[in-house]
Amino acid sequence: MDDYFLSFLVLLSLTLLTFFILKVGKSFKSIGTTSNLPPGPWKLPIFGSIHHLIGHLPHHRMRELSQKYGPLMHLQLGETSAIVVSSPEIAKEVLKTHEVTFAHRPRFVAAEIVTYGFTNITFSPYGDYWKQLRKICTMEVLSAKRVRSFQSIREEEVSNLVRYISMNTGSTINLTDKVLSMTYSIVARAAFGDIGEEQEAFILFMRRIMRMSEAFGVTNLFPSQNWLHVVTGMMHKLKEIHRTGDMLLENIINAATAKNGGVGSLMSVLSDLKDRGAPECHLTINNIKAVIQDIFIAGSETSSVTVDWAFSEMLKNPIVLKRAQAEVRQVFGSKGCVDEVALHELKYLKVVIKETLRLHPPAPLLLPRECGETCEINGYTIPAGTQVYVNAWAIGRDPKYWIEGDKFYPERFLDCQVDYKGSDFEYIPFGAGKRICPGIFFATTNMEILLAQLLYYFDWELPFGASGESLDMSEIFGTTVRRKIDLFVIPISYNHVHVA
Repeated sequence: MDDYFLSFLVLLSLTLLTFFILKVGKSFKSIGTTSNLPPGPWKLPIFGSIHHLIGHLPHHRMRELSQKYGPLMHLQLGETSAIVVSSPEIAKEVLKTHEVTFAHRPRFVAAEIVTYGFTNITFSPYGDYWKQLRKICTMEVLSAKRVRSFQSIREEEVSNLVRYISMNTGSTINLTDKVLSMTYSIVARAAFGDIGEEQEAFILFMRRIMRMSEAFGVTNLFPSQNWLHVVTGMMHKLKEIHRTGDMLLENIINAATAKNGGVGSLMSVLSDLKDRGAPECHLTINNIKAVIQDIFIAGSETSSVTVDWAFSEMLKNPIVLKRAQAEVRQVFGSKGCVDEVALHELKYLKVVIKETLRLHPPAPLLLPRECGETCEINGYTIPAGTQVYVNAWAIGRDPKYWIEGDKFYPERFLDCQVDYKGSDFEYIPFGAGKRICPGIFFATTNMEILLAQLLYYFDWELPFGASGESLDMSEIFGTTVRRKIDLFVIPISYNHVHVA
């Protein structure tokens, strides 16, 4: 019986492969070519350069390939023509010199569904709608004043986490999971206000849709092959999850509006703009849903994975951990608690975060861009429609700019003016140019208060007496690059009686 089943699977696979080659072969005939593309590795028919990436973390493998083929490299990813940027100089060309040309986004199928037809900030086409939406987000929704208004939410949620940890001192806890849940809660409350039982349902929905979106790699590489969506079943699943989430969002918005309008929340700001009918940006309820989801994904994942990596690196480097703890306890010792008022005094903690973002940018290839019109970069022709991946992970380790670039050494930033706000192209964990992340202050504020609290109240050990040197730092590539294995730690209560 097993032999018959195996034979059937082989026959089915060969049939599908033959059909696939015939279909894709036809579409490839229509793909234009140019003799002046950047260099790149050898290609297979139909599949192009995909085989060079299989079995590897994309940002790692792209760095290896760029060391052979140069900082501007061409990859043929199935039907998709792509370039990979791996140096600060080329990144500046793409993100600043030609920033309008490369301000576009690819139209991924999964993104179209999740973003209500590309109407969020991240995937909205470059144009008037995106410009106005970006302006609203930077000046209203994610302004420094608005972010500071969420201080009580941050402090309450972090206190809840500290309380949980205090009840489990001496026991092993999953810090990765607890940090992620806490950041989800902060962003959900900032987005909607207090929504009670619906909050957990919304968080669960967002976790599902983010993981589901990660599974669309193959269909993105062969966008004209709609039959792939049917064969994989991914399209049906994503649409079903999205329908469920849409109803949930509708209920949350209605409940928050009926209760108190979600006063002060991100939703209330966007709803007010919609109700005023601002002529510069006509928002619909679906646009608001798309923007809220966008902020939720960016705000929660970015903060949580960075805290996770920062803690992992400090455990591997106990001298850094002790210095960061000493600073936090010295600054807040006389108060007996950590608050946001004195966060600006934590100079060393800030460089720990900066060094973590250098070594572990949450989106190591940033978000893909698309060339809007044919242009020339570094002497090579980049055709319109080419996708662009900027390897911020490789750039942040470039030996031309970073001494011992693979080493975790926060002190390198103490007397260094390089910042992550988009002007220094050797350090772009949040991107640069017109598409730079608009929520940098929101994300870093969440990181700082959480790390400060964890360092202030507890000492930390690894389970089974393991040393930091043995800590597994393997990555898994997805919406963000996370730890492959969750970080399990043992918190030890710290006695603050003797802190001056």
